[in-house]
Amino acid sequence: MKIKTLIACFILACAASSCIQDEALNSEAAIDACTGDDVRLANINADSKVIYVYVNKGADLSKQKLEFVVPEGASIKINDQAAGDTESTYDFSEKPHSRKFTVTSEDGQWKPVYTVNVVLAELPTSFSFEKLLSSNDYDIFYESQRGTSQEISKVLQWSSGNPGFKLTGMANSKTDYPTVQVANGFRGKGVKLETRDTGSFGAMVKMYIAAGNLFIGIFEVGNALTDPRKATNFGFQFYKRPKMLKGYYKFKAGDVYSVEGKPQDGVRDKCDIYAVMYEAENNSVMLNGDDVFTSDKLVSLARIKPEDVVESDQWINFEIPFEPVKGRVIDDTKLQNGKYKLGIVLSSSVDGAYFKGAVGSTLYVDEVELICED
Repeated sequence: MKIKTLIACFILACAASSCIQDEALNSEAAIDACTGDDVRLANINADSKVIYVYVNKGADLSKQKLEFVVPEGASIKINDQAAGDTESTYDFSEKPHSRKFTVTSEDGQWKPVYTVNVVLAELPTSFSFEKLLSSNDYDIFYESQRGTSQEISKVLQWSSGNPGFKLTGMANSKTDYPTVQVANGFRGKGVKLETRDTGSFGAMVKMYIAAGNLFIGIFEVGNALTDPRKATNFGFQFYKRPKMLKGYYKFKAGDVYSVEGKPQDGVRDKCDIYAVMYEAENNSVMLNGDDVFTSDKLVSLARIKPEDVVESDQWINFEIPFEPVKGRVIDDTKLQNGKYKLGIVLSSSVDGAYFKGAVGSTLYVDEVELICED
């Protein structure tokens, strides 16, 4: 009996060892996030494999300590040299301040190459929507300014829900996305935000519409289906006291307002335009679609009132003052130390984050400006 028992145990041990050896290795290869001592924001385009990392305007580009988040078992290299434990110090001082990184999946089958660009940035106060990044399936806006050497430099990239809409398969071209550039802005080009039908895919996941939106912050496509309001993260470090948000808009509501895919009689859609100033004790703090109006970190809010929204095919000037939230004030010391963030958000449906709105609701916006105290 003892010999039989030993043989049985040996067979079971071999079988268990075989199962462990045969377990499939992870085939994921991507850069999911990037952080660092100087990093204020990192916009990652999973489609084009291009990353823009925005760092403090006074940061030393020759010594950028970056930490990359990659899938389990994956490794990352720069110029054929291992990047350590996904965290190292890199030299981005040579123009155009970009380096290429290769991510290798655990099973070794996938090796995408990412271009990482590091940008010295400070949140601008005027936004014209004239510039787009190239080679993308959908429009990605960025703001630029002319430097001391008269060269045009990229200042800050806008985010939108376009990457999430791509998952629906409803877009056959760039113009089918909810957020697109248009040639006939108030001055030059502008942005068009349109609430779109998400089709059978959207109905399956109970996300029946996608509002056109544009915001300063990060869209985390990984949360788009599981926790969509937390996919939109708002804000960038800001050192000024905002007084007013101003600009120009045109809006037309769609014909049929719906909630959870069901038409609602007598309800007219509204657009949304707002800016928030909030306290962020460290760079990881970001308000999102869930808590942007309820967080105890919110200090100041400028938001268009629903009753002030005018439907018109003519450009309308808006001037929205910043109002303190629950009597909170901006602390001078914290402001100087970069402990506040500001986000601007535009949407074609005011409750689009809750999948309430009208397909076809369209908002045009151009020449947005933050008026700040001297």
